[in-house]
Amino acid sequence: MDLYLPKDELLFVPLGGSGEIGMNLNLYGYDDQWLMVDMGVSFGEEGLPGVDVVMPDPTFIEERKDKLLGLVLTHAHEDHLGAVPYLWPRLKCPIYATPFAAEFLKAKLAETDFADQVPIHVIELGGRFKKGPFDIEFVTMTHSILEPNALAIRTPKGLVVHTGDWKFDPEPQIGEASDVKKLEALGDEGVMALICDSTNVFSEGKAGSEGDVAKNLSKLFAETPQGRIAVACFATNVARLQSIVEAAHENNRCVGLAGRSLNRVTEAARAVGYLTSYPNLLTDEDAMEVPKDQVLLICTGSQGEPRAAMSRIAKGDHPTVQLDPGDTVVFSAREIPGNEKSIGYIQNLLIRRGIRVITARDEPIHVSGHPGRQDLARMYQLTRPKILVPVHGETRHLCEQAALGAECQIPEQVIPHDGTVIRLSPGSAHVIGVAESGVLCLDGGRLLKRDSDTIRNRNRIVWNGVMFVTVVLNQFGEMVGEPMITAPSLFDEVGDDVRLDHFAAEIGNRVDQLNDDEVLDDAAVILAIRQSLRRPVRQRLGKRPMIEVHLVRVNEQG
Repeated sequence: MDLYLPKDELLFVPLGGSGEIGMNLNLYGYDDQWLMVDMGVSFGEEGLPGVDVVMPDPTFIEERKDKLLGLVLTHAHEDHLGAVPYLWPRLKCPIYATPFAAEFLKAKLAETDFADQVPIHVIELGGRFKKGPFDIEFVTMTHSILEPNALAIRTPKGLVVHTGDWKFDPEPQIGEASDVKKLEALGDEGVMALICDSTNVFSEGKAGSEGDVAKNLSKLFAETPQGRIAVACFATNVARLQSIVEAAHENNRCVGLAGRSLNRVTEAARAVGYLTSYPNLLTDEDAMEVPKDQVLLICTGSQGEPRAAMSRIAKGDHPTVQLDPGDTVVFSAREIPGNEKSIGYIQNLLIRRGIRVITARDEPIHVSGHPGRQDLARMYQLTRPKILVPVHGETRHLCEQAALGAECQIPEQVIPHDGTVIRLSPGSAHVIGVAESGVLCLDGGRLLKRDSDTIRNRNRIVWNGVMFVTVVLNQFGEMVGEPMITAPSLFDEVGDDVRLDHFAAEIGNRVDQLNDDEVLDDAAVILAIRQSLRRPVRQRLGKRPMIEVHLVRVNEQG
């Protein structure tokens, strides 16, 4: 049944990013028209074998795509635009973004076969445009990427400020500082609702400044005069890239880039006017020709990604870059929760090879791109919203920010989860329904629902294995020869206590018990074979494997 959506109400519907950090997708609805903010991915999670990327299920808005006015991107991080290459063909809406995000997205779409079909509209920093009942204004913020934006969304029912990812950084190194005056002006205008990033709500104080990181990196490089230096960081953190380059140059080191995404980001940044002062960045191959104490490599792979440059360097199988004992690797990035093991694995490989490893735990060489509690309180003071809706966080983050908002005298707080339909106006803000939501898994080149039979069966195989059984019956339902059984995921070779002929005997006994009608019914025979194996397999192997039966019927000529 279709969800009842009154027309003369302003609605907020998150389909991703509320209840988890990542895969953000948010909808604003008014008068049966919809505006989408962000469309991101997250990385594979435990329980999804073979899946590297997940994203929100857009079915709710896909069913209303003729009412979808457009997609507005707050910035170019993967968790805010990474799903566009996968989901845009299902929606086919115009996209609005500031220059860097637009350029970055175009580079990603170039790998698809529909890139020239996507209408991307570039909105200058601080720009403003209208779509249906929505009047959208970009508000410059700071974050760990170029051109992050909050959105001031004016509607017939009131003004909403959607923060995107943000922090207050007086020294961002590249780009403009957060437009505090604009935020304060919006507060004076009257902010009905603040939809706000919750990522660092448990962190006291303020987010640190990129300017401090730049100074600390220069000092660290000065204290490392010998050997090559390699720095692992997020490729999209262009401010960090600039900080590293400047710190390297201050210490008489040239800079090379190792990693495809680094080259993609720097090309996009240069295309819109950033990093133009650094035309002489080297390829990784050229950087290896420079004397060790005169070079610094910036590498992808700060999260231990197996195919990234730093991982391959640590394993010694990078086609170009080699590090030796006495060289130094600097991890200038935070550990994303869930990546600790893979990061530790790479760091241990490096240390075993005699390479010095320095992390943000050792030196002040990283700051977050998200607001701490003091920053959040300042945002509340500037915008003075009547309603706070925390997003971009797990449930514990959302609840904590709601509590902080209450402490700061925001009159109303509504805690969302993916799929909640929240009425912002008229009346008090509250949940009025639940929209269809879920998670899609990128499995090779196709998208599967997280709760699909394919994913469920794959999990079962991972934990319990799979057994393949081939049984041949003649026209009378009698077995021809012995069943063929293989179970490579359950045991390597047959031992004295686990014998396949025992399982074959169980199958034969069960098939012999079928009556004349059952033995001629394929479904009944397959079910009987599975039933005959479940108990003995569990008793002998301690597993409940998936049992796949291939039934063959032949006509024997007498």
